[in-house]
Amino acid sequence: MVTAASIGSRVESLASSGISTIPKEYVRPKEELVNIGDIFEDEKSTEGPQVPTIDLKEIDSNDIKVREKCREDLKEAAVEWGVMHLINHGISDELMERVKKAGKAFFDLPIEQKEKYANDQASGKIQGYGSKLANNASGQLEWEDYFFHCVYPEDKRDLSIWPQTPSDYIVATSEYAKELRGLATKILSILSLGLGLEEGRLEKEVGGLEELLLQMKINYYPKCPQPELALGVEAHTDISALTFILHNMVPGLQLFYGGKWVTAKCVPNSIVMHIGDTLEILSNGKYKSILHRGLVNKEKVRISWAVFCEPPKEKIILKPLPETVSEEEPAMFPPRTFFEHIQHKLFRQSQEALVSTKESAALKSTTESALKSTKEAALISTN
Repeated sequence: MVTAASIGSRVESLASSGISTIPKEYVRPKEELVNIGDIFEDEKSTEGPQVPTIDLKEIDSNDIKVREKCREDLKEAAVEWGVMHLINHGISDELMERVKKAGKAFFDLPIEQKEKYANDQASGKIQGYGSKLANNASGQLEWEDYFFHCVYPEDKRDLSIWPQTPSDYIVATSEYAKELRGLATKILSILSLGLGLEEGRLEKEVGGLEELLLQMKINYYPKCPQPELALGVEAHTDISALTFILHNMVPGLQLFYGGKWVTAKCVPNSIVMHIGDTLEILSNGKYKSILHRGLVNKEKVRISWAVFCEPPKEKIILKPLPETVSEEEPAMFPPRTFFEHIQHKLFRQSQEALVSTKESAALKSTTESALKSTKEAALISTN
């Protein structure tokens, strides 16, 4: 049921109301506001480290040296950064534009129409149109609305909650998901070989063709009157195996690399790919799941299309593969199901939130040493 209260809870509604200052629940703690400047100027800068761009054009070249150079570049980016721009990835520019056009058209609808697809996080109905609840580490809200749904495999989709408007949404998104699934297989094969494993090993370990879920989250970041005080998405690592991201060429993605925040460039026709926690665990830390966040601005709406490739929640035990463990490199992660990993991250967030309050002084003394082991622990959240 669409109500005035539900409409008023959307960030889009708040942003379009003409406010000049953001409500206090959107103002992030000072420690989270480091390196937040003019995102457009940051994106232009050529100084400092840059997110790598990996050209997949020769990934299957008949020339062994050319092929191996391309695959080695991909592996090095996964080891060093855990994030990269993929170009010549095999998905047509035309299809990507259709996906973006359809997603934008949905968010261009009046809020009353979008509310027909609203989710209900409190009851566990997470698919659909929504806004982030204050269940994160800081208790603050994020400057975004979103649409979230499973897009692959086809038998696990619920088309009843997919937008019927625009008319191309279901067709374009379905085709894109199928193409991404093929790209995921190719990437996982190369990363398997990079660990000295057989080609199909990592794909098998994350669920294979039948069980690996592709979940799409369209993030909608309205213009913000005080972007220096807010975050579109707070700092986190992805829980997925891989995450593939399209965006509308408005900058906003930042990565925590080399002890500071680095702004990602907008690379035309590229797909941003993140290594997620799942592959970091399986590789025993050899592949990195990098801390990242989303910034907002007062000039342009930013939209991104993130597809998370996730293993089944209970059927697989995630732990470092035996081939990645040795006496010199012992296992860095305990065995957990994917669901248990999610719960571990949520529990850690709740404990960190408690530590930040005066009422938890006693708890702080017992958890302080554990928290210190993760420099950015207070910032980490799940998607």
